Amino acid sequence: MSGEKPPVEICKGVNGLDKVVLREVRGSSAEVYLYGGHVTSWRNDHGEELLFLSTKAIFKPPKAIRGGIPICFPQFGSHGNLDQHGFARNRFWSIDATPPPFPTVSTNKAFTDLIFKPSEEDLKIWPHSYEFRLRITLGPGGDLMLTSRIRNIDTKPFSFTFAYHTYLSVSDISEVRIEGLETLDYLDNLKAKERFTEQGDAITFETEVDKIYLGTPTKIAIIDHEKKRTFVLRKDGLPDAGTLCVFWLVCYWASLQKKLNLFIQFYCIFFSVVWNPWEKAKSIADLGDDEYKHMLCVEPAAVEKAITLKPGEEWKGRLELSAVPSSYRSGQLDPQRVLQG
Repeated sequence: MSGEKPPVEICKGVNGLDKVVLREVRGSSAEVYLYGGHVTSWRNDHGEELLFLSTKAIFKPPKAIRGGIPICFPQFGSHGNLDQHGFARNRFWSIDATPPPFPTVSTNKAFTDLIFKPSEEDLKIWPHSYEFRLRITLGPGGDLMLTSRIRNIDTKPFSFTFAYHTYLSVSDISEVRIEGLETLDYLDNLKAKERFTEQGDAITFETEVDKIYLGTPTKIAIIDHEKKRTFVLRKDGLPDAGTLCVFWLVCYWASLQKKLNLFIQFYCIFFSVVWNPWEKAKSIADLGDDEYKHMLCVEPAAVEKAITLKPGEEWKGRLELSAVPSSYRSGQLDPQRVLQG
């Protein structure tokens, strides 16, 4: 069919920046800018946008794009000596023509492989050599998957923190609740990372929130009452391990490659930041004063304990997002249906 659009298309985006458009045959789509390796759009088969992107987002280097899914590397937040959230989101990535093999075989064609390597200027501020590979996949059901692989090709170990700074689009933050984190401990970034225990049957939002949850299940639900939509964030096909935090990011696995004599590390430690700036949005230049009402950041991250790679080691972290219709019973979603179904 001559009128059909390709599953992967490289084209120009805002301000002439290169982007990759992914399309699934049922109608869902995603857009990825090479600037930052940044997913800026994820639409379902009805054309509805599922990620939040600020109307004031600045698509002009070196400013990071406000919204979508920024990649925070090699530093999350201010947990280090670098600028806020590191520099991967402020650099140009390249199409990866020779990505490493993936463990799962799929006939899906809507994916792209990107690669980021440090420049001479990057090495001056963070003197470590690495290869950061990122695969973005749009699944047959419209699910969005991001898989990161970071390999140490240096002669010495290095440590880093990391996050998928995911901005979800919601109807109204006051109409949103998170199921699956009840009774769990969290660190409150608004109170000097003091540790508390979550109270109530779900997380709702009435003011600014900036928390890191601990010991969580591998799948949680973010329920938008008004849109009758539930976001599900999960890991697939990996064993649970030790202390978990909202989302899977790292699952430990090591094997010796006989020919290369290298160890590959595959972690499963889960951390996540849940964030909404509330009225502090007025002090953020590239965020509309009232746009906090329509966004929720749920950020799978490795923050509390940095990831350390020895020469030749590789870390892998994968995030899967899906959006499903939901219905309420007496004002609450049946968590068994979404979290276990």
